[in-house]
Amino acid sequence: MTLCNTPLGVAAYYEIEEAVETLLGQDDTSVDEPNKWGQTPLWLAARNGREEVVKMLLRRGNVDPNKSDNGGKTPLGWAAQNGHAEVVKILLRRVNIEPDKPDHAGQTPLWNAVANGHAGVVKLLLGWAGADPNAHDHRGQTPLLCAALNGHEGIVKMLLRRAVVDPNAHDNRGQTPLLCAARNGHVGIVELLLGRKDIDPNIPDNQGRTPLSHAMGNWHVRVMIILLKRDDVDVNLS
Repeated sequence: MTLCNTPLGVAAYYEIEEAVETLLGQDDTSVDEPNKWGQTPLWLAARNGREEVVKMLLRRGNVDPNKSDNGGKTPLGWAAQNGHAEVVKILLRRVNIEPDKPDHAGQTPLWNAVANGHAGVVKLLLGWAGADPNAHDHRGQTPLLCAALNGHEGIVKMLLRRAVVDPNAHDNRGQTPLLCAARNGHVGIVELLLGRKDIDPNIPDNQGRTPLSHAMGNWHVRVMIILLKRDDVDVNLS
């Protein structure tokens, strides 16, 4: 970890608070100096959940909390991805924080928190920061689709409470949240999605297969029964 890092970067990574304080007191210390991977001291501290170091660095007014690494991911993005809720809170208190800044894959901090099942961080980003719940990555996957795909039922419920969330938004392969949940046999998520009045249970993917078709193909009997009991499911689309 010492390779290519500044002394401040090393101290931030290892949470050596006394060294961080000493270095920050020196006028010639560059607080935003990145290593060869674009990782700043704040990035290193945020990614690894070093709460006190994050606070110390942010006290310096010239720290850029939105400076991303070579992959485009910000300190907030990494804190969200790794589930460091307290670090996320600290970063969100900054008036100049960009809660929806995506990385080079188009994935926002909210998307990363959802993908990794960090419900507490998702709640913070949605409630406190007002993050965009429909922001999709370069594959077209929204946070809701990502949560449905990975079986994060609590997060699906949290997202569906927001009227602005589109339950029918599909990715580049034509997959909707319902289709992903049905294909993977996530019964609870299928029921949650079907509870939305604006859900369309018949949207096919790019191969022409519907949620029912995928449930049948993977022999998810409970999902099949749930779908077949609905009057609006077209059994001839498969």
